[in-house]
Amino acid sequence: MSKQSVVVKQEEGETLSVLGAKVRFLCTGDQTDHAWSMMEVVLPKHAGPPPHDHAWDEAYYVTHGQVRFLLEGQERVIRAGEFLYAPGGTLHGFQGNSDDPARMLIMDAPAHAEAFFRDVDREVKGPDDRARIPDIGRRNQIFFRPA
Repeated sequence: MSKQSVVVKQEEGETLSVLGAKVRFLCTGDQTDHAWSMMEVVLPKHAGPPPHDHAWDEAYYVTHGQVRFLLEGQERVIRAGEFLYAPGGTLHGFQGNSDDPARMLIMDAPAHAEAFFRDVDREVKGPDDRARIPDIGRRNQIFFRPA
């Protein structure tokens, strides 16, 4: 594999539906030799993943609205223009917290989260399928935990 230059124009890029959010890949692990990846997420109010942890680092930059994070047992509301970093192994989760959908950029390093998002998009089509998410997570080294 090798690194490659990437330009993604507005509304381009692979887009998935994951846990009520729209996830658009801006730069995939295949394009960075798996050093990192970046996604744009459109997050309706109350949509988002429950508390979970994984081995890789994640960084979040909110560009519109606000997002309620659970980070190491504490709730924090991150607003447009604010940044949050969750080192690998940190228990975290988030939900949209604005009446209008929030938007944020998520970077993971090394790149790892894409397979989970693709699996959820493919396998979870309705509320009855949500029970499959913990197994999909384990398969992709994401571990959902009680808050």
